[in-house]
Amino acid sequence: MPKTSIKTNNLSKIYDKKTVIDNVSINLPYGGIIGVLGKNGAGKTTFLAMLMGLITPSDGEIFIFDKSLEFNKYEILKKINFQSPYVDLPKKITVMQNLIFYARLYDVEDPKKKILKLSEDLFIKDLLDNIYGTLSSGQKTRVNLCKALLNNPKLLLLDEPTASLDVSTSEFIRKYIISFQKKNSSTILITSHDLEEIEKMCSHIILLKDGKIKFDGKKNELIKQNKSSSLKEIFLKDD
Repeated sequence: MPKTSIKTNNLSKIYDKKTVIDNVSINLPYGGIIGVLGKNGAGKTTFLAMLMGLITPSDGEIFIFDKSLEFNKYEILKKINFQSPYVDLPKKITVMQNLIFYARLYDVEDPKKKILKLSEDLFIKDLLDNIYGTLSSGQKTRVNLCKALLNNPKLLLLDEPTASLDVSTSEFIRKYIISFQKKNSSTILITSHDLEEIEKMCSHIILLKDGKIKFDGKKNELIKQNKSSSLKEIFLKDD
């Protein structure tokens, strides 16, 4: 088992002379659910995109499972997956066709069996023959999560995993993600505007502000340092 899930050294990203990620260094242990917090514009999405290899850093290094992402990209990406409500799947084909495509991309054994099992777990079996573009935003969120779990990722990056879901479905998805993490000993990074969700799911918090790390450690320590009773209270104080 790797010693670390994610390690970055002096990671930076600059767009048009504006620094979006500023000299970020983290060293995260393998396993667990980690919340990545920050207000709009803090750099959360850019940070996740660099971890997925979608954006090339302006400076610094990224190591996933103790290996350089730059030099071991394709080996690492087979063990990673992500979900985001802001990234659509191809809209003109069915849900099943989409999931089959991604399952083959990740070399999933017996892809139809895997898809049927996950679709039952996530209550999207009745959507498999629907054209993806006709789905509601909540239905797309569940389908995208199904896609993200096809390869049993050892590193799962979730951007707003319960966006557009009703209260009961959101609670189900949270419990499902926690169960998945325990079963697979995966590392899961979650960004969410729902601070109560982060508080329920995560034991470790990374707090970004203006592209810089303001806190990296145990959730309870962050709450204690800020003399607050919850993460929500910390953010309200900062307004």
